[in-house]
Amino acid sequence: MSQINKLKIFNDPIYGFITIPNTLIYDLIQHPYFQRLRRISQMGLTYLVYPGAHHTRFHHALGCMHLMQKAIQTLRFKAVEISEDEENALLIAILLHDIGHGPFSHAMEQSIVDEVHHEQLSLLFMEQLNKEFDGKLILAIQIFKEQYHRKFMLQLVSSQLDMDRMDYLRRDSFYSGVAEGNINSERLIQMMNVQDDVLVIEEKGIYSVEKFLMARRLMYWQAYLHKTSVVSEIILMNILKRAKELTQNGIVLNCSEPLQFFLNHKISFENFDAKILQTFSYLDDFDVMSAIKNWQFHDDFVLSSLSKMIINRDLLKIQMMDDKPNKESLLSYKNKFISIHKTTALETEYFVFKGKIKNQAYNKESEPIRILKKDGTIEDVAQASDQLSLKALSKPVTKYFICYPKELIVA
Repeated sequence: MSQINKLKIFNDPIYGFITIPNTLIYDLIQHPYFQRLRRISQMGLTYLVYPGAHHTRFHHALGCMHLMQKAIQTLRFKAVEISEDEENALLIAILLHDIGHGPFSHAMEQSIVDEVHHEQLSLLFMEQLNKEFDGKLILAIQIFKEQYHRKFMLQLVSSQLDMDRMDYLRRDSFYSGVAEGNINSERLIQMMNVQDDVLVIEEKGIYSVEKFLMARRLMYWQAYLHKTSVVSEIILMNILKRAKELTQNGIVLNCSEPLQFFLNHKISFENFDAKILQTFSYLDDFDVMSAIKNWQFHDDFVLSSLSKMIINRDLLKIQMMDDKPNKESLLSYKNKFISIHKTTALETEYFVFKGKIKNQAYNKESEPIRILKKDGTIEDVAQASDQLSLKALSKPVTKYFICYPKELIVA
């Protein structure tokens, strides 16, 4: 019989001590699929803007589990019945909600696999783990897939006020140093309740919800959608796209076997079988960064130039604007670049391009954040709030940008 103590604690800089509640959760955390999250950056390349933002998806998943423990404790105190099996399922669902993330979190989804999103892969990983753990994840998977009859449980895992958002805002704010993103997750959780099987926030917690939504908006503009974060992630995606293009044209690139596999093959969700999932589980930030370090010396001008930009943090210029950029200015930059570097029109697209970003702190079309008023009625937070700013936060704000090499400014 194994003598390993499985009731461990983690010392977390945000919450203090996080306890592992049982041996099943311990075994899931110890599984190689989950341990891989130690090697996946939570904020991608945002450390190129905020040097402290080096925390991982592993940190985040444990933090979410801790908040879920607190939420369950609060709801039980308010006479909401949650069985031991349901508690376990909620903890597993939130612990594994991000297990499908690829290297640098979002870059993979748009580059070396065809629109395969991390939520889909998280579910594939959970189903595979369910086989390995003799069906002990069935209830967690039902909650994750919106198939469980108790609706509020899904809202705890995935909604506009879930444990995921509560942790990443507070954690990303802490590690990046963007103080505006800090939220009072304890207060929000203490104000939670369940009425008619949906999650509600008691009226006295409305100001904490307002602060939460404002913090989310500010974190997007100052961190996740910071112009340097945006351009560095696009460069990273362009590197992987170019590497895939070269590989499929018969050029062998120096990189790890798992990364080589995804460069060699056209992978979509339809053909993501157990073998491909296993190969994906070997991929992490180190595969990509190690490859980029090699590729900066490659003969291909596009691949080497883009790789050097990331390695040396000498990025493309990104120019933000309120209106769509005109075609003439973009064409002018493209022609200048072709004239200097003798690139083809297709190669130039990797260096001169346009795009847009959208920030919407609260989506009224989605599942609302419900406020439980003192008279027992329930109201959408956007209506219940006396803050005009909250109504403004529900309107999407779109900004446009163009990117081009800095040398073109003086050329």
